[in-house]
Amino acid sequence: MKIPLNDLQRLYSSNEQALLDAVTAAIASGWWLNGTRTATFCKEFATYVGADRCIGVANGTDALEIAFRALVETRQPKGREAITVANAGGYSAIACRLAGLTPVYADIEEGSQLASIDSVLSALGEETAVVVATHLYGGVVDVAGLRRRMDAAGYAHVPILEDCAQAHGARLDGRKAGSLGDIATFSFYPTKNLGAFGDAGAIVTSDAALAEACDALRQYGWAGKYTIARPGGRNSRLDEVQAAILSVLLSALDEANAHRVAILDRYEAAAPAGVRFVRGGAGAVAHLAVALCDGREALREHLAGRGIATDIHYPILDCDQPGWRDQPQRLAPGGVPVARASVGRLLTLPCFPGMTGEEIDRVCEALASWRA
Repeated sequence: MKIPLNDLQRLYSSNEQALLDAVTAAIASGWWLNGTRTATFCKEFATYVGADRCIGVANGTDALEIAFRALVETRQPKGREAITVANAGGYSAIACRLAGLTPVYADIEEGSQLASIDSVLSALGEETAVVVATHLYGGVVDVAGLRRRMDAAGYAHVPILEDCAQAHGARLDGRKAGSLGDIATFSFYPTKNLGAFGDAGAIVTSDAALAEACDALRQYGWAGKYTIARPGGRNSRLDEVQAAILSVLLSALDEANAHRVAILDRYEAAAPAGVRFVRGGAGAVAHLAVALCDGREALREHLAGRGIATDIHYPILDCDQPGWRDQPQRLAPGGVPVARASVGRLLTLPCFPGMTGEEIDRVCEALASWRA
């Protein structure tokens, strides 16, 4: 039987009764937006992350765009550049463009595929409005170290936005991803470590002014009903059914993350010479099991022949996307050589909490039997 890259039906089956009870109660309440279930989940998630406020929104890209807009509104930077990475699927670049910012692409570290702090620092300048720390593949950027070095370089005024779409529950020195910068965004897309049964997202922060701005911008820029007090507002709400589902799944998040990490540990132990798995540090949560391999296509064919699904996250660097060819953007002074060298070597293998022991064994055996 084929081993899927993920199987969300297993997630439902393992939590069926609790999910049915939560969804039924939400529907039966007759209050499907801006109700008690959203408020409850947001409070729970803020506490889990270690932040003062959580603002639920419709999806992760909206979360990023609204966070960018709130930062520009409250911090009023002189420039309009957002430093980010080019290897994370384009999501931060999409959002910053929507918010009127220009992406600047820093390079990455090969082993973690996370932003290179040296490259980020080299890209800072008078036009920098915000730095995005993308916690890719469940790893965590050293936000505290980045902050110290930015401050020492004279950029204490530049905020750090954490993109935590792939890092729910990840930790750095005992603190959770989402509590390390000025503001953070989460996607609850179904395949995330904490995923809804549809689209959903959130913004978390302990900055009261940022929280107030985000709360208004997610609902038309209202100061009160029908009173638009801020430009740039939109309709982006986390609904009651998704909030109820997320509350159920949040209670099991740490256990699910531990399972993911254990799977990745098994793969790493089984990997032959020429296959290296991306690891994001001691507090990482293995959102995806991503291998670096010079013979990627041969390895992919080898795994497919044994019924193992794979994918590529992500096949095109943001700076090379054809739709943005004529749009404003720039690279860090040294370019992005590590990202360019990595993009053709990445391969994602199955890694999700519902995997059976037999499936994990089969993937390990397939890895161990491969020769470049």
